[in-house]
Amino acid sequence: MANESRPCPCDIGDRFDYGGRGQEVQVEHIKAYVCKPPASTDRAVIVIHDIFGWQLPNTRYMADMLAANGYIAICPDFFVGQEAWKPSNDWATFDDWLKTRNAGKIDKEVDVTLKYLSEQCGAKKIGVIGFCWGGAAVQHLMLKNPHLKTGVSLYGVIRFFESRSSLLHPTFFIFAEKDDHIPLEQVTLLEQKLKQNCKVDYKVKIYPGQTHGFVHRKREDISPQDKPYIEEGRKDMINWLNQYL
Repeated sequence: MANESRPCPCDIGDRFDYGGRGQEVQVEHIKAYVCKPPASTDRAVIVIHDIFGWQLPNTRYMADMLAANGYIAICPDFFVGQEAWKPSNDWATFDDWLKTRNAGKIDKEVDVTLKYLSEQCGAKKIGVIGFCWGGAAVQHLMLKNPHLKTGVSLYGVIRFFESRSSLLHPTFFIFAEKDDHIPLEQVTLLEQKLKQNCKVDYKVKIYPGQTHGFVHRKREDISPQDKPYIEEGRKDMINWLNQYL
């Protein structure tokens, strides 16, 4: 990896050797990965990828997991054709790379995705989940987009709660205790703001001993001590969606 002395915290974990059960489609100006459940449903989940982009096998694995639990799952390319981050990239260049990929400027892509889900898939109840960069995007959407029913933000950098914290929809925040990217004092501050201002249901949960990306970037079979928390995080995510969709 480039810049070994200060690796990107999002590089922690494993890339799954996984092909995916869904298919790639064109949704207006963006490409997307879609996986549908065996039985027809009007419930759908938009999956917002991390910095490694919409083609990361780990993220497609999570989309397929949602489909296996009865949801239409779609993971659009929110970088809109721009290159995803690569583990071989120099972490020192990350800030410049990020400037052209703003997690708060995805509204156009979300709108065309919502239209696709409604018109092409028959979806009536739509939620959103996101990992890392995508987790921050979920926070943005939960503060702004009236058309979504609920959201799960997984280790999203807490950037959209400095001036606002009145969520529009029930939101579940998943954090890792040993996340070098998101200090626990930030999580505490987030909880305080939500407690003061939030009128809808929310939950903030910190998973003991876990690092950034643990829900989708770790494999249960090679980290046995983490397996219960990986499974718990995934189960909690599904249960939250089941409750509000």
